[in-house]
Amino acid sequence: MSNLSLLLVEDEPNLGQTLRDYLRAKKFQVELAVSCAEAKEKFKSIAPAVAILDIGLPDGSGIDLAREFRQARKDCVLLFCTALNDPALRVEGLELGAEDYITKPFELKELTLRLDRILKSREFNMHNPDEMRFGKLILWPKRFEIQDALGVISSLSQKECAILELFLEKKNEVVSRDEMIETIWGENSFPTNRTIDNYIVKLRKWADSDTQGSLKITSVRGIGYKLELKGN
Repeated sequence: MSNLSLLLVEDEPNLGQTLRDYLRAKKFQVELAVSCAEAKEKFKSIAPAVAILDIGLPDGSGIDLAREFRQARKDCVLLFCTALNDPALRVEGLELGAEDYITKPFELKELTLRLDRILKSREFNMHNPDEMRFGKLILWPKRFEIQDALGVISSLSQKECAILELFLEKKNEVVSRDEMIETIWGENSFPTNRTIDNYIVKLRKWADSDTQGSLKITSVRGIGYKLELKGN
């Protein structure tokens, strides 16, 4: 985790300074912002690898801020740390591409353990080739993009890309929804089965565009999904 740039958005002074100092001791290069306006400026100037955001900020919502960050950069890891333990907000945050949603109060060690898990899961993407071809289908994992059999290029969210990478890692094996949740969201996050299914929709449309069936994502009733590669 060392030397990664991190933007911390927290308006409570004592907590913000405590988290900043703790994360700096863990070798992150941390910049603290106390408002949406300051966070936007620092996001542009430091291009952080990780952004940790409160939701209730004095000049706006951390959810809206995260959505803006995600539109600007798909490769930035987003986490929410908030006192708002609202299931609807949790789902909204996770669906826009946040990696985790941590409710206050929390142990500092819990935060670093979750960051460790997230960043280690990213290593699979970092070691993938720049381009992966499956018949007429193309995946660019480092660009978060796919091209279907008709030549149409689409962007992937972090979660869509992470699900596809997990499928490829376990090709021709059944991957349960529980395994997806634990691996990609974390065991203390609670996306519903419908949330998982919604993330699969774009990936299946992409795979199904190749009528030769070089790559297929099939449902396994009551369990999850399986990615099938022809010739593998």
